Amino acid sequence: MRGDIACPGCDLLLNIGTLKHSESASCPRCGNFLTKHREDAYDRVLAFASAALAFLIIANSYSFLSFSASGLESTMTLRQTPGALWDYGLPAVSVLVAAFIIVIPAIILVLMLVLCIPLRQGRHHPWLAPVAKFTFLAQNWAMVEVFIIGVIVSLVKIAAMATVEIGESFWAYVAFTIFFTAAVASLDRYQCWERIEALGAGTQ
Repeated sequence: MRGDIACPGCDLLLNIGTLKHSESASCPRCGNFLTKHREDAYDRVLAFASAALAFLIIANSYSFLSFSASGLESTMTLRQTPGALWDYGLPAVSVLVAAFIIVIPAIILVLMLVLCIPLRQGRHHPWLAPVAKFTFLAQNWAMVEVFIIGVIVSLVKIAAMATVEIGESFWAYVAFTIFFTAAVASLDRYQCWERIEALGAGTQ
């Protein structure tokens, strides 16, 4: 039935079809968060995802960090980070870093745009369900927050040994992380699947 949802924590079946804008639902048995209904959900996702993509492009276009010590200076860009790990003899780590901080987040953002544009316009396509499933699955493999926290921790240690200059790319990636997180948080799983099912039923 429309509005029914099973709690992922305790499997309690609930009907939350009467939620209004900005209202959220939690399981009365275990307290697990279920969903938050927003009338402008797809507008928010499109805005956040577009901004995140723009900042990701900027983050890959300029200097990320510069180091200087004992008269020697080195500058690194974000896209050079996996290459540096490769040069140090860590090819597997290099591939994983590139995937987790650049490739997978970029794919997720593109999929969000591809998914939310027809959902906002009320158009059904047979590929909506597979795209939604892959989008929610891929979100588990994006580690942009972990990367930026790791960089900040590393900067504290490196600052004691060398002069560190933060480049434009670093701040762009911080902004990307914020907008990426906001986009992921705005794409409500329950509301998305309800919309896809409703559009699919309307074409039958």
